[in-house]
Amino acid sequence: MMKRLACASLLAVLAACGSAPVGPGFYRVERGDTLSKIARSNRQSVQSIVRWNNLTNPDSIEVGQVLRVAPPGGTASTSGAVRSRGNGSASAAPRPAPAESAPASTISLVWPADGTVIRRFNGANSKGIDISAAAGTPVVAAASGTVVYAGNGLRGYGNLLILKHDSEYLTAYAHNRVLLVKEGESVKRGQKIAEMGDTDTDRVMLHFELRYQGRSIDPSQALPPR
Repeated sequence: MMKRLACASLLAVLAACGSAPVGPGFYRVERGDTLSKIARSNRQSVQSIVRWNNLTNPDSIEVGQVLRVAPPGGTASTSGAVRSRGNGSASAAPRPAPAESAPASTISLVWPADGTVIRRFNGANSKGIDISAAAGTPVVAAASGTVVYAGNGLRGYGNLLILKHDSEYLTAYAHNRVLLVKEGESVKRGQKIAEMGDTDTDRVMLHFELRYQGRSIDPSQALPPR
């Protein structure tokens, strides 16, 4: 239960840090949303939204995740891509913005720490990767950005840093022994920002996450081969 609450808290922080406006034809998931609720409010079918967003599990959407809710390319949807104006009339769905999917080439990361990867991303119960090494191993910024969270207020994540790289990408660094940067500080790619530790975990490791528009994606797709 505590782990689920901690995960929800982290998602809320990540969503708040990366809450840039979304384009027409897209929707950012809010607390309490379900896919069927989002489909109904946008007059689409659940199946269409699943297909447009390549969702493998329709029951697993995250706070802050951005979903396409209008047909790609402005094509018609069999479910009727229209919005009611409240007076019985309807307007065509807005022209969608570019696809929400995140090609690995859109951001290039360096490894945030040396060590052994002991857990990889699976999108379900692992939203990032875990890297194990000796206590005090340097933790570095995977890309240049701004520190938007530095603290230990989220149970289960210990001393945590969150970096914002642009309006779309965030990285998170958990379980550090010590934090070396503060909120609002700008950091460079490869700059030491923390030391690996075991705060709120049972072994020394770094838990590292990459978020695109609030949605967790596999960090290894943007990291160099190892």
